[in-house]
Amino acid sequence: MKKISFIIPCYNSELFIENTIGELQEAIHQDFSDYETEIILINDSSKDNTEAKIEELAQKNINIIAIDMAKNFGQHGAIFAGLSQAKGDIIVCLDDDGQTPPKEAKKLVEALDEETDVVYAKYKNKKHSGFRNFGSKVNDYMAHSLINKPNDLFISSYFAMKKYIKDEILRYTNPYPYLEGLVLRTTNKIKNVEVNHRERKIGKSNYTFRKLLHLWVNGFTSFSGKPLRLAIVFAFIFTVSAILITLAIVINKIKNPSVPLGWSSTMVVILVVGAALSFILGLIGEYISRIYISINNSPQYVIRKVTKKDETEN
Repeated sequence: MKKISFIIPCYNSELFIENTIGELQEAIHQDFSDYETEIILINDSSKDNTEAKIEELAQKNINIIAIDMAKNFGQHGAIFAGLSQAKGDIIVCLDDDGQTPPKEAKKLVEALDEETDVVYAKYKNKKHSGFRNFGSKVNDYMAHSLINKPNDLFISSYFAMKKYIKDEILRYTNPYPYLEGLVLRTTNKIKNVEVNHRERKIGKSNYTFRKLLHLWVNGFTSFSGKPLRLAIVFAFIFTVSAILITLAIVINKIKNPSVPLGWSSTMVVILVVGAALSFILGLIGEYISRIYISINNSPQYVIRKVTKKDETEN
């Protein structure tokens, strides 16, 4: 009998995680009776009572594992922690807030065939906030531009993958995990399946601009050297601009000898060159800092505690 591992990263999920698990267990009963299943819940250092809630669920259900992280490592770090514990032949990852309906998991699993290694949910009508949708569009554009994501591929947090993809992903030990980049560099046998997407009933998204920015920087400095090459292009543009401005000032002085070479024109040149240098040094500094942290073997995640029901209990 094949096994499916359902992975759910949790953050401030106290009010809705139990309902999400109830829906998932109903979907498992209806659609996955031919599979052995496990549900892995990862508390990413929530500020509410999520830890106690998922531990309670794990103590009541033999197929639920609750993982408590030592600190907040972000969604991708939490997913990595879940992948490290998953024993399934198929891995399904979904959100804790119920916006990715568990009953749609059947579509993802059925789409995993001989020619498909990973299936991402594509939403017919996305119900995220305007800010979240904007962030997704920016992330999609940057993924296409910098890590060669196919333009027609939609990447979401609701997906299914085969075990060998999971095993290959876990070989990555860099402290900056970026799941989409790892999937794209592992296989091109990826497809989309349309699923429904629901309104968030309780609370609001935990994705702030700061978290989205961190995700973008993390993904594209860890999986692409293109930003460095882009810095060279910007440096060239700034340098040419400085030369043209300088020439314009010199020509103006030749045509109009009475016009003094003033402070403002000097400052323009300094600012243009300074901007170019600052941009390039900042980008190089970001890469160097990541190299330094990687050399020091900073962890992708730290599991503080794992809770599951003893199989010998009735």
